[in-house]
Amino acid sequence: MVNVNRLISIATYDIGTNTLNMRRKCKSDRRLDGKVVVITGANTGIGKETALLLSKRGPKIYMGCRNIEKAESAINDIKTANPGADIVALKLDLASLKSVRQFASELKERESVIDILINNAGIMACPEWKTKDGFEMQFGTNYLGPFLLNMLLLPQLKQSSGVARIVNVSSSMHAVGRIKFDNLNLVNGAYNPTRAYGQSKLAVVLATREMARRLGPKSTVNCYVLNPGAVKTELQRHSSATKMMDSLFITPELGSQTTLYCSLDESLDKESGFYYDNCKRVDKMVKEATDDLTANKLWDITCDLVDIDKHLKI
Repeated sequence: MVNVNRLISIATYDIGTNTLNMRRKCKSDRRLDGKVVVITGANTGIGKETALLLSKRGPKIYMGCRNIEKAESAINDIKTANPGADIVALKLDLASLKSVRQFASELKERESVIDILINNAGIMACPEWKTKDGFEMQFGTNYLGPFLLNMLLLPQLKQSSGVARIVNVSSSMHAVGRIKFDNLNLVNGAYNPTRAYGQSKLAVVLATREMARRLGPKSTVNCYVLNPGAVKTELQRHSSATKMMDSLFITPELGSQTTLYCSLDESLDKESGFYYDNCKRVDKMVKEATDDLTANKLWDITCDLVDIDKHLKI
């Protein structure tokens, strides 16, 4: 069963922060001239706004998107708002591990160094669908695909002249998640859209924490995971509460601020593995999100599920 009290607490916090005008903005003025940024799911919503705002700081941006036609349309919008934007779209379907590998391979051919990787793309509360590899759709798209991408691009991230950043977009809904090791795909009647979403987003939190631990304190790659808030985007396409969202959810511009904060803010240069919400680090979390034994076990299982090559394991 999904923890109803936690759901109520999450909704009260997220929507209350929105309606009381308590959303913070990223204040960093850090430039990214000469840097390479990769953003998944940047053809709409938070990802598109993140790409636009980052493009104004001077980097070369690669958008990884499932629908290239929509991605090119988004690029046109971004270049209309910022004619100097240096931005390219590449095909990426996170529900296909083959597509993730192809995307990473193409990036490797184009760039030897990546400075910021933002795992923004995701799916929420969909019907009981499967990925191309047979995984539960939310677990596969929100967690397995980005996990594989992180590992494949890690060698290029390690080549950054500064400290590279991996920024994983999760959700406050991780707090209702449970890692069902005996049934990760939630088959045989166990599927519930909210339960599946919570598990996928909890997995993202745990993997970020575990990656930082495995990389160690002297690593030149830092990892961050965040809640963007309750944002009105296409992510809620499977929800029927659209009128409520229009009035209570924030815009993608405001929803992008914590992603920008984790990607840019100088105060985070020496932090890794932590969770952020509303442009602030959150240390008080549900016990499931700080369980290092679960994180370690999940990591090892995930490496097997996505078939990580031995030379890429950490």
